[in-house]
Amino acid sequence: MRYFAAYNIYGMRKNSKLMGICAGFLLLGGLFFGFSKGDDRNFQIVKSLDVFNSVFKELDMFYVDSIDPKEVVEYGIRAMLAKTDPYTEYYPEEDNTLKEMTTGKFGGIGSVIRYYSPRKRVAIIEPSEGNPAAEAGLKAGDIILEINGKEMVQEDRTPNEMTSHVSDHLRGEPGTLCVIKVDRPTSDSTYVPMEFKITRGTIRTNPVPYYGMLNDSIGYIYISTFSVEGCSKEVKRALIELKQKGASSLVVDLRGNGGGLLSEAVNVVNFFVPKGKEIVKTKGKFKQMDHTYRTMNEPIDLEIPLTVLVDGGTASAAEILSGSLQDLDRAVIIGNRTYGKGLVQTLRNLPYNSSMKITTAKYYIPSGRCVQAIDYSRRNADGSIARTPDSLTHVFYTSAGREVRDGGGIRPDIEVKMEKTPNILFYLVNEDMIFDYATQYVIQHPTIAAVKDFQLTDADYAAFKAMMKKRNFTYDRQSEKMLQNLKEMAEFEGYLDSASDEFAALEKKLQHNLDLELDRFAKDIKPLIAEEIVKRYYYEKGAVQETMKDDPDLKKALEVLQRPEDYKGMLKMK
Repeated sequence: MRYFAAYNIYGMRKNSKLMGICAGFLLLGGLFFGFSKGDDRNFQIVKSLDVFNSVFKELDMFYVDSIDPKEVVEYGIRAMLAKTDPYTEYYPEEDNTLKEMTTGKFGGIGSVIRYYSPRKRVAIIEPSEGNPAAEAGLKAGDIILEINGKEMVQEDRTPNEMTSHVSDHLRGEPGTLCVIKVDRPTSDSTYVPMEFKITRGTIRTNPVPYYGMLNDSIGYIYISTFSVEGCSKEVKRALIELKQKGASSLVVDLRGNGGGLLSEAVNVVNFFVPKGKEIVKTKGKFKQMDHTYRTMNEPIDLEIPLTVLVDGGTASAAEILSGSLQDLDRAVIIGNRTYGKGLVQTLRNLPYNSSMKITTAKYYIPSGRCVQAIDYSRRNADGSIARTPDSLTHVFYTSAGREVRDGGGIRPDIEVKMEKTPNILFYLVNEDMIFDYATQYVIQHPTIAAVKDFQLTDADYAAFKAMMKKRNFTYDRQSEKMLQNLKEMAEFEGYLDSASDEFAALEKKLQHNLDLELDRFAKDIKPLIAEEIVKRYYYEKGAVQETMKDDPDLKKALEVLQRPEDYKGMLKMK
């Protein structure tokens, strides 16, 4: 059996993951048989299962319309699991999700896709470097029309369902043929139909999209996920290569890393701490679920100064890495509080090749704290669940005696204040305005400079603004909505007449001006445009490099590493 600690972001995405423990469910053997007369809990279990079975049989036999037994039962299972936590999931026989989660591999063409609302179709967002889609010539912006002769139309599907529908048709056994018909955008905003014959391959997620030297002495490694078997080997290779290039200190970037295989995270910790160190404990309902993970190998470098970058998307196994390095006073943690996922899932095999991933334990890092931020067993009166308030957290201590807290993820040693994202940016991304501009930019620019030299010019941004005007881009302005609500309340309470001049003046100031707003928020919009453009030419590693150009977390990490005495002082008891 295997154990995993995983994070499901955006109902998204982006990625959930795993690891191995011997389960104690054998204790439940005979639970449903031979219980004593006074064992009310066991009786209620048997009674409930009997009732459920009877309801299904009656429904199947007497309901006026035919029902799909598989669909109805699966719905019931998922409704039952919804009473637990988001990480306890059921996988029917035909679902390959779990295999992909545990290996980081699947058969397909190797391309990121997304629903494209202007065409009500699915578009290619990013053909992954070195994979069949990119090698065959598919490009970001291509609109998928057909796959193997079947038209990919939305019908009554939601955007998410449509994307999943297309994804299912793109995937398949490595070596099989996938014929894709697409509409390719042109410079005059029309489309040219094209057909591609692509041989599916084994697609593997790249856990280290980029690593390199930030200057003559500081190395950088971005770890995007721990969901790939052997990803620690990729980190090791990057670390050794950077040391050979002269890296005497290191930045490890875990931002957006949703976790994965716990063993891989422990292996990475082992590169920097001695053999035999306790890194994480798992504690569950049964003793058999308890397990202690220690470093098993000789380290690579016990002395190299480390900074670790984290944010709200850093979760699970990535929190074990950052949290254990903090608890052992081995690294300075920089950024923003992590997600707070301290739950461990175990894979359980079910009849007919189905399976489920079930939360069986919580994990505890070296100081003894658990980073889990949400108690799914306790809900508010309205059924909602909330994060643990700071007032209910507890103090723990690192090896050097520094205070750290539980109950809310990993709090960085240095918190970097996040700037608020302007409302307009959400709409520009969500309505594919930045994506479409990048598509047109690529058509007009066959090549661009190297990432380090690339800059979005004023002329480029002026062209982007012109496209927004041509498309009559508008968006919901929350200030206008709130002002209208305030006016309605003022009228209801009898204040509107006396405050009419003030309301009129405020309405005038809040009047929509697209030119003004695009200029006002240019510093927020330009980096996203540049990242999208660079990604078209240099793939994910290029996008990572582009985001590093004006990165407050990274700047702070460089400051810390360039001041050795300050670095050492941060890791000592205050």
